[in-house]
Amino acid sequence: MRSLRDFTPARVDLGRTGHSLPTRELLHFQLAHARARDAVHLALDANSILLELKQRELPGIILASAASDRETYLKRPDLGRRLSPESRERLLPLKSNYDAAFVIADGLSALAVHRHAIPLLEHILPKLAWRFAPIALVELGRVGIGDDIGQALGAPLVIVFIGERPGLSSPDSLGIYLTWDPRPGRTEAERNCLSNIRQEGLSYELAAHKLLFLMTEARRRKLTGVELKENAGPLLEG
Repeated sequence: MRSLRDFTPARVDLGRTGHSLPTRELLHFQLAHARARDAVHLALDANSILLELKQRELPGIILASAASDRETYLKRPDLGRRLSPESRERLLPLKSNYDAAFVIADGLSALAVHRHAIPLLEHILPKLAWRFAPIALVELGRVGIGDDIGQALGAPLVIVFIGERPGLSSPDSLGIYLTWDPRPGRTEAERNCLSNIRQEGLSYELAAHKLLFLMTEARRRKLTGVELKENAGPLLEG
């Protein structure tokens, strides 16, 4: 007979030793908790990602939020949603007539960004003959910083790749947020989100399929958020 644990990575049917959990399960829990904490505190190596972009002949620029360090960033989410004055100045010469801008931010899991951001870009960029701004790599960035960047670059659509809050079974989950007409003050209801992109979750192929649909529809309808439903249909093989 199959156990409930065969169908979910959740911590169910763990067994019991007396009145406590088995030692093995307790150790697994402690390891997962440590991995989640490490993911939150891991710093983004923006230079290594920039090098990966250059190797693929993709332009990029390293930026920083208004948070001065990771401790401040974790305590003041509002600072992670705004560019530092120096980064804003760096973007001014890059403003142009783009179709969209990609932003890669560490969020709450730089591990997710390092593992999944570049492979996912490789699945989506060849499918779009759009004019993209240089890819912005943001240290200590939250989702909302894409609004600041998109407005500064003059891009009508911004797509933010960001590390999601780690769970006890998913320290490396990547999220994507799309916002049409980005500008400070946009609400979460004005964005679309794809979540749980990782080996055990949403695959690169399916995430790219859904993202392509959302980007195309956002551009056609000139909106994102609750009025734009993700209805990409099934991913066809081959």
